Amino acid sequence: MSVFLPKGTRDFLPEQMQVRLRAIDTIRAVFESFGFEPLETPAFERIETLSGKYGEEADKLMFRIHKRGRSAKPGECDLGLRYDLTVPLARVLAMNADLRLPFKRWQIQPVWRAERPQKGRFREFWQCDVDIAGSRSPLADAECIAVADAALRALGFEDYTIRVNDRRILTELAREAGASSLQEELSFLIALDKLDKIGLEGVERELVERGFEPDKLGTLWSAIAAPPTTEALLQTLQDVLSGVGLEGVDTLRTVIAAAEAMGVDPSRVRFDPSLARGADYYTGPVFEVAGDDPSVGSVAGGGRYDGLVGRLSGRELPAVGVSLGLERLITLLEAREDAGSMGPVADLLITVFDDGSAPAASRAATAFRAAGVKTELYIGDGRLKAQLKHADRRGYAWIALIGPDEASAGTVTLKNRRTWENTTLDLQAAVNKVSADRR
Repeated sequence: MSVFLPKGTRDFLPEQMQVRLRAIDTIRAVFESFGFEPLETPAFERIETLSGKYGEEADKLMFRIHKRGRSAKPGECDLGLRYDLTVPLARVLAMNADLRLPFKRWQIQPVWRAERPQKGRFREFWQCDVDIAGSRSPLADAECIAVADAALRALGFEDYTIRVNDRRILTELAREAGASSLQEELSFLIALDKLDKIGLEGVERELVERGFEPDKLGTLWSAIAAPPTTEALLQTLQDVLSGVGLEGVDTLRTVIAAAEAMGVDPSRVRFDPSLARGADYYTGPVFEVAGDDPSVGSVAGGGRYDGLVGRLSGRELPAVGVSLGLERLITLLEAREDAGSMGPVADLLITVFDDGSAPAASRAATAFRAAGVKTELYIGDGRLKAQLKHADRRGYAWIALIGPDEASAGTVTLKNRRTWENTTLDLQAAVNKVSADRR
């Protein structure tokens, strides 16, 4: 029988998991350094919780779970795998009115989307999210940008651009183009969000196909055609927009300045009037980070969604967040020259000469581990030569040789693989030596 993985999924072998786990640990440490707290939610949610929150096109990509039981009708679904981590968070906020506000949480878990797999895009993938609920301050938006920027820098990335916009600006541009309802506005945004993929002519053609008149797109094209500096673009929009559009321009200026004060390099931030972000729930600033490999696409994105919690519970609660796409970041990390230099899984291999020395080797492994030394006790069938080759393949810095003589004397012969020097010490001294080397 032939066996295959489900399309759009992957197995992660140990070397790949080392890269992934270290990336997750790095990202989590950055999140916690900003004061975010951990949260986990179930893999699936009630279908009514998920449906209608992301937009018509995204709803088609949701994995639905058929209802079970005698009352279930054929094809009826009552659950769905989560599409992102934001709607589950909004559900948590709606159910827990006593949470301390502002509530800052980080969450690193898998999500699922039934889309066409391609480079850096899978049907099952992990997101690394931070969100701030209970604050309308632009500082919250700026902090989401700053924490994503800090995480990318901690992972070693240097070449990326943080694109920013405000959905109120897009709302005003849609109205200028003739949108008179929320559905028409969303239709406008779906077309505009494809600017990078299909260009100006392609966007105009799609807008016309969606019922917008070409002679009403002047404000949009003037904004996009302005000098490509953030301040010039914002000034152009300030001159042509009114109402909520002007509110968006003012907010973006404040958010960008605050993000820069939080350590974000100004050269990395670029205002992009075409950036829409697909989800229906965004209400204010939105942002997206494009990596140095355009074939991978964006590696992070988010924005403000002040109305989402209210849509679930009737309780208004402002919120903003950003999500880092782990799979796309890993794709970039694996492509770097140092992708294979993540380091060994342990610091030390303890050899086992024979059954008689096995108890002493086991006690030594326990002592090293108790001191914080990552230790592998060899449990294969190989002779000493095979065990030494095993340590070499794994890249361990130290080998502990415990033969019959060492076992009877309560000693350990340490082999330093960097210098190939052998030193025989009592067990505690050997533990101390390796521990000191690790520092």
